[in-house]
Amino acid sequence: MKKMSSDDPNQPGLVITVTESIRSFLLSASNDHRLSKELRELALTLSSAANAPYKQIRSIWMESAFDSRPGLIPLFSGSNFVFTSPKPREKSEELKERLRKLKELAERKEYQELVKDITPKKDLTEPFSTYKDQIGFEFCWRYSWIGVWHAS
Repeated sequence: MKKMSSDDPNQPGLVITVTESIRSFLLSASNDHRLSKELRELALTLSSAANAPYKQIRSIWMESAFDSRPGLIPLFSGSNFVFTSPKPREKSEELKERLRKLKELAERKEYQELVKDITPKKDLTEPFSTYKDQIGFEFCWRYSWIGVWHAS
């Protein structure tokens, strides 16, 4: 059996809180010479922890003598599950670059908003902003050339 630290957040499987009934059982198991030395050491280690893996407590319970172990339901009564937060995702370099550019753009917009009263306004009108204006210009331009061509 692989020995694990009870405070290791990356433990696989179910982790539960150690209640007084679990602590009492683990302390008595740590002194039970019918258990292997490894299990006695594990029981002693887990007895001082706030949380412990269910599999390890169950393995100690299974190896304990039937007449010296408490019932499984009373043993785990009052215990809670311990959930750990997942590791934060690492941002890719591409995403970091994109976020940096978006931040710069937002800062520029914010700056423009702050100085809009004191900076000269830009002329945003285009000479041919609509399709109708473009058609009208082309029509005038073509027929003015036709008139020059016929005149010569």
